[in-house]
Amino acid sequence: MNKKLTSVGRKIALQQNAFAIVAVLICSLITYFCWGLLHAKSTLAAGVVTIVPNIVFALKAFKYAGAKSSKLVVESFFSGVKLKMVLTALLFALAFKFLVLLPIPFFSMFCLVMALPLLTPLIFKQ
Repeated sequence: MNKKLTSVGRKIALQQNAFAIVAVLICSLITYFCWGLLHAKSTLAAGVVTIVPNIVFALKAFKYAGAKSSKLVVESFFSGVKLKMVLTALLFALAFKFLVLLPIPFFSMFCLVMALPLLTPLIFKQ
């Protein structure tokens, strides 16, 4: 594992995940004061359902780097994507099974957090 090469990817992933966490907390607070606890709980649950798999993916995907370990880079990336999809589906199922959630705030926050990585390069200059 080449720490110098993986540190760039890990830094970007850390910035994206930290930005998503802050955005979810701010949106949940705004939602709580505007619409109440149930709406805020739905937005917070959507944030957890989205951010936890993103963190797991980032840890898995940026494990290897360099030309000598190119096969390991590709394998870790694709296994990270698979793990992220499975974990997202599992967290979705658990959230809707064990929590009382409102679908509109939940899916709105889910879509927002999924779109946040597109905005991160504009906010954090490399």
